[in-house]
Amino acid sequence: MRQTFHPASLLATLPAIGCLLAACQGVPTPAPGPATGIEIHIAHINDHHSNLEPQPDFELRLDGVPTRVAAGGFPRLTALFKASSELPNLLKIHAGDAMTGTLYHTLYNGEADAALMNTVCFDVFELGNHEFDEGDAGLRRFLDHLRRGPCRTTVLAANVEPAIGSPLAPVSANDYLQPYLLRQFGDVRVGIIGIEVRGKTMNSSRPLPGTRFHDEVETAQKLIDELRAMGIRHIILVTHQGYEADRAMAARLSEVDVIIGGDSHTLLGDFSAIGIAAAGPYPTVVRNRDGDPVCIGQAWEYARIFGLMRVRFDPGGAVASCGGSPTLPIGDDFRQRDGSGTFVAVDATTRARILGALHGTNARPVVPDPVAQAELLRFASRLDDMKRQRIGTASDSLCLVRVPGEATNRSAGVSGCEDANRLARGSDIAQAVAEAYRQASRLADIALQNGGGIRTPLPRGEVTYGTAYTVLPYTNVLYELQLTGRQVTEVLEDAVANYLDNGGSDGSHPYAAGLRWHLDLRQARGSRFSRIEVRARDGGGWQALDPERGYTVVTSDYLATGGDGYATLARINQAGHSVNTYLSYTQTFVDYLQARGTVERPPAAEYSHQRVIARDGRPLP
Repeated sequence: MRQTFHPASLLATLPAIGCLLAACQGVPTPAPGPATGIEIHIAHINDHHSNLEPQPDFELRLDGVPTRVAAGGFPRLTALFKASSELPNLLKIHAGDAMTGTLYHTLYNGEADAALMNTVCFDVFELGNHEFDEGDAGLRRFLDHLRRGPCRTTVLAANVEPAIGSPLAPVSANDYLQPYLLRQFGDVRVGIIGIEVRGKTMNSSRPLPGTRFHDEVETAQKLIDELRAMGIRHIILVTHQGYEADRAMAARLSEVDVIIGGDSHTLLGDFSAIGIAAAGPYPTVVRNRDGDPVCIGQAWEYARIFGLMRVRFDPGGAVASCGGSPTLPIGDDFRQRDGSGTFVAVDATTRARILGALHGTNARPVVPDPVAQAELLRFASRLDDMKRQRIGTASDSLCLVRVPGEATNRSAGVSGCEDANRLARGSDIAQAVAEAYRQASRLADIALQNGGGIRTPLPRGEVTYGTAYTVLPYTNVLYELQLTGRQVTEVLEDAVANYLDNGGSDGSHPYAAGLRWHLDLRQARGSRFSRIEVRARDGGGWQALDPERGYTVVTSDYLATGGDGYATLARINQAGHSVNTYLSYTQTFVDYLQARGTVERPPAAEYSHQRVIARDGRPLP
């Protein structure tokens, strides 16, 4: 019997949306209702990054047996949102980073993402840092697409202040962005405040210089106090700053009840039954500054998890309990290895056994919503020809890691990458991309790539044009810069200091071709890198980096102009010691793979990370 979950019809009338204070000046505020207990439900996602289609070869482990299946995809998420629509007191939340990551963004510039989001009708959408990747004007274009649909999604960003007359505030500060939304459930009002990550967006994206970003904690507490003064007893923060930042923020705030977050792509919940490790429980319960419980939720990444949290408040307005579960929606096209090791469709008996094993887990087959599926097909038709073109083969899975030793395995579900985040070598795919840069440049001694500029791992097998643009989705071009050896070391120190010292994104973490080092993350800035060696282009041996010698470095325009905290590169570029090659960074990787036919993990001696000591003092294997 096929196990499916069919969406319930959307309610004809959703609960009334309370008005924003910024839009309600002069309107009398209703008197607060009696202090009665209430239970609310929060359905949420985050960081879908233009991943609208399912991942076709997601790997589960059932009783230790690798099993592949299609996982996620926006139409399945829409089905789950619609199935939850009959729940009482429901909020539908997207916690940011809708854009940038696949060909859907490259070709449609947010239109496709907005169309699929409008099959859900989110109550709120909190801006992520990647919403600013194409500047304020690019963000406005996306928000205009979102407005053209039938929904009235409120876009939150309490700590973002665009300049009047700029794309996000053509007439007034709240033309596009609101600090919070008030929702009325019976006689109880709930306040939902949006908080954007400050340092990461300023340092690692491209907002206008006149767009101001205020401190996350100070802004949140200011607005909580304002809402409490109105008699609102139930406060939800929707943040885009990361799981650990959410936990830390909760401890510094008074009167906060719930935090729904994004940015760190954190998987919460118990997925051990299908062989996937999570970073914490769902919900994660911590204490605020008053000692009261705060319920924290996040829903992983790439349209693969649907979060559904249930929060019960006591008559005084404090959290009495919270629960719920994250769901990994999958197809039913299960595949396992045959005698030759090839993944093939399972027989009916095996399929029934798999469905039985999934019962009671957080993974379940879900039928895609037909309305969302039709929308997706409308956009997919123009991509098919481009995506299907084969460009080569990956003989190994090239795993994605930002910082060696990081807690989250960004390559979970990719065969051969089960322990990738725990190894000193770090990101295989970053190494391959850096080598492609180095070969594309006729002059470069060294190629430099930031870990965050690569968005997905590269599974073993056929590589298509579409795969390449999923791995490298941005519109970057390559620059060649002239540096001394001393400046090369400064650049590496800049990259790590960006997230360890300056509050920036850990996507700045460096990888290189033709350069290798030892890294000790316990040390202070200036002492983290040692035994830095460079390998000549002609294939000669490794030699110590000469502080006084000149080297040519090829990297993306994003890093060359100071993105992700690469301040030394920015100064060199501004001084005129750089050349724009006008080579697309994605096309460079495509050309590299087409010329070779096959891409594989490099020899151990060519990895940029030769030895890594984690911040807790652990030498990584």
